[in-house]
Amino acid sequence: MSLTAFDSQVLGPLFTDPDTAALFTDEAMIKAMVDVEGALAAAEGACGVIPQASAAMIEKTCARARIAAHRLSEGTLSDGVPVPALVKELRSQMDADHARFLHWGATSQDISDTGLILRLKSALDLHEARLRQLADTLAGLAAAHRDTPVAARTRTQQATPTSFGLKCAVWLSAVLRHIERLPGLRARLLLLSFGGAAGNLAALGDKAMEVEAALAARLGLGLAPAPWHTMRDGLDEYAGWLSLVTGTLGKMAQDVMLMAQNEVAELRPGSGGGSSTMPNKVNPVGAEVIVALARQNAGLLATMHQAALHEHERSGSNWSIEWLTLPQMVIATGAALAAATRMASELVVRGDVMRANIEASNGLMLAEAAMFALADHMPRPEAQELVKSACKAVNETGTHLFDVLAQRCDLPVDWEALKDPARHMGASGPMIDRVLESHQALGAKS
Repeated sequence: MSLTAFDSQVLGPLFTDPDTAALFTDEAMIKAMVDVEGALAAAEGACGVIPQASAAMIEKTCARARIAAHRLSEGTLSDGVPVPALVKELRSQMDADHARFLHWGATSQDISDTGLILRLKSALDLHEARLRQLADTLAGLAAAHRDTPVAARTRTQQATPTSFGLKCAVWLSAVLRHIERLPGLRARLLLLSFGGAAGNLAALGDKAMEVEAALAARLGLGLAPAPWHTMRDGLDEYAGWLSLVTGTLGKMAQDVMLMAQNEVAELRPGSGGGSSTMPNKVNPVGAEVIVALARQNAGLLATMHQAALHEHERSGSNWSIEWLTLPQMVIATGAALAAATRMASELVVRGDVMRANIEASNGLMLAEAAMFALADHMPRPEAQELVKSACKAVNETGTHLFDVLAQRCDLPVDWEALKDPARHMGASGPMIDRVLESHQALGAKS
């Protein structure tokens, strides 16, 4: 039985990404915790805290251990965390003289949290690669369509012409910022969690800091200045980043859906889904899923922030909330990135329809340009009133705005030349160039 859409055999392929989801299986969780236990023993052996022979045996046992998830279920139910049952299973696989040194000086939260961080490290690498792939695709679209006029829409209504390349560059600019945030995020998130029973590593005596440094080095993680058992801002910042990423992808997907509506038809988002009863339908399934995942993450972010209120040096309930929430956010982000990359690469841009939609307004979309052209020859308030009056006439007669203005005023304005929407895309070109330069610079740093 499936309890959520993420683990459903029917709905799962729609809302999950296999590569990201693989990091949150029971098997992946157990392996990460076992890896931490093995690295801890090795670090303690190297620092002289436990016998070298025991450290070698523990490390060897952890490297070959294969612990079935169901073996931990009963212990997790009673202890509220799988680590005690995990330690019991590992000890059963080695001689008692060595087994007693397993998990020396650590607490369950050290093993669980650090195992999670190891998996999040892999998730960040995967998602950064996807973001960079998406950025490359969007950069290609921005460059290819820098001179493609399209109707800008504000508050869902046609505004003035702009460049479709600039629209793509705007999407790209946010994607680049998410990539730029990653070095700082990694530095604050990918930290060893190691505090022992109450956060001060008392059981390790004067070897505490030495073991901590050795363990962090073995796992490729940073050192936190102080234990973060109950200060979860690193995870909360990461959750915020996940929501920011899916929010950007959702905004992009929503734009695509609106531009792909039959009445607009300026884009075709690649392949789509059909209807059970309407053969004419090609639904933008990928874009719809991205929007749904973005809204899901936005809601879950609030839950993650609720979980930040840990009590004193350990909290069971708030820690559990993270287990319920964060994996969904990570998996949703992986799925949204996969869908967005696919959507962008398959996007069909219909420049002819974009221009036709502009021309269908009979010049009303160029009203601002007309006002500024007239303002070169008369006070701007008068120009504004003249254009406003002419717009009313366009709606009544269907005559092009510039033809109405040519009839109503005798001024040296080349109205025919001004009808070309490509002349009214403002500073789109330089703006696109700036974003593309940022994209190239970011690529050079990778």
